[in-house]
Amino acid sequence: MKKLLLLFSLSTATLLMAADANVTQEDNSSTTVLFDDQQMSETEQKAATETLEKYLSKLKRQQFSYDYEKTEQESLKLRDSWIRPVILQYNINRSNPNENYGAAESEGQSAAIVLDQPIFQSGGIIYGVKFATASREFSNYSIDQQKRIMIKQTIDLLMQVKQSDLTIAKQKLQIANSKINLDQKREQYLNGQLDSGFLNNAIIELNLVKQALFDLETRNAQLISQFKKLSDLDPKKAPIPFLAVVNETDFLRDNIDVKLAESAREKSRLQKNVTLVKYLPSVNLQASYNWQKQESYFVFGPKPTKSTTETDFYRYGVSASMPLDFNSFNDFEASKVEYLKSKIVIDDKKRELKLLYEQVMQNLSNYDKKIALAEENRVLYETLLADTMDLFKAGYKTQYDVDLLANSMGIEEINKSIFEIDKQLELLTLYEKMTSKTQEESE
Repeated sequence: MKKLLLLFSLSTATLLMAADANVTQEDNSSTTVLFDDQQMSETEQKAATETLEKYLSKLKRQQFSYDYEKTEQESLKLRDSWIRPVILQYNINRSNPNENYGAAESEGQSAAIVLDQPIFQSGGIIYGVKFATASREFSNYSIDQQKRIMIKQTIDLLMQVKQSDLTIAKQKLQIANSKINLDQKREQYLNGQLDSGFLNNAIIELNLVKQALFDLETRNAQLISQFKKLSDLDPKKAPIPFLAVVNETDFLRDNIDVKLAESAREKSRLQKNVTLVKYLPSVNLQASYNWQKQESYFVFGPKPTKSTTETDFYRYGVSASMPLDFNSFNDFEASKVEYLKSKIVIDDKKRELKLLYEQVMQNLSNYDKKIALAEENRVLYETLLADTMDLFKAGYKTQYDVDLLANSMGIEEINKSIFEIDKQLELLTLYEKMTSKTQEESE
């Protein structure tokens, strides 16, 4: 019996190691806490973020890197859009109006460098530059949001793989119990203590739990396949990141959805100003340098005469304009309404996130209750197992009774590990919505 208990303990430890996915064997850099200032420094928060991003495959990370780079280039283009291009012009044409008189072709050439640059737009230039900066921030937060969603999906699949491994181990213990039940029913049937109906039910029960195992193994293979589409890591060896509980204040303050809504509000505010200045006075600097060359043939007397003229000149000045658009008021009011709406969106988003946080906390509380219940059952089975072993030694209980209780105790131990991963899945929902302050500062 001592040997049996030792084997059972080793088996349980192996299952728990599978649940922890070698987390205890990793250094602190791979154990991630959900951005709680009381538990992590800003350096640790940044390291935690980078560690979680490493769950994505290299190709996925490169795609996001290109998205950031594209956003940067588009922002620079928008920022400098008020700078007008310098126009280079060149024309050449040929004609022969005096062909009947034996004259050659006339040729005309012209070239010009033209500049028409705004130098005053009633604040439009400044607002345009600020709008470009706000647009870049909004786009970066949008990419951050998409990346967090993918990271969450990847780690979610990894945790499901670990849960699936535990569930398969649990199912094998249930199969072992069903086999014990069948063996007991067979002996009782052969001894005339039960009719064939009870034996048949035991056979059916064993077949059902075996079929359930096949379904679990199929599901496990599907989860692994889905995980490998998003990550380069081996799901059997990859550690599960540990996510600690974050307080509600930090969750709402460092929330990526809120940051995105706030950047959208700032973008709308500046867009309102940009719309307004479109209908205000503007001043442009205009300048050009022109060159012209003309070769012509004239008919005076019996022979055509060639005439060549070449000139160059420049001009410069300023122009002022102000559009009088019938729809200007409606255009400005529409942008103003969009800005007012963006302010409401922030409050509404905070309300949604507050409810999400409360729901996650409630779910965590329920899982804690399930873990406590599983522990109570485990302790009960442990006590019964110890008593049963004593009775087995005295000859009052069978090996079946001992094995049945040992397996049942193992099932409750696995249940605890499954519920612990369920808690991490709940906290992962919060992580998906969060951004680290160090990341914002680096931007």
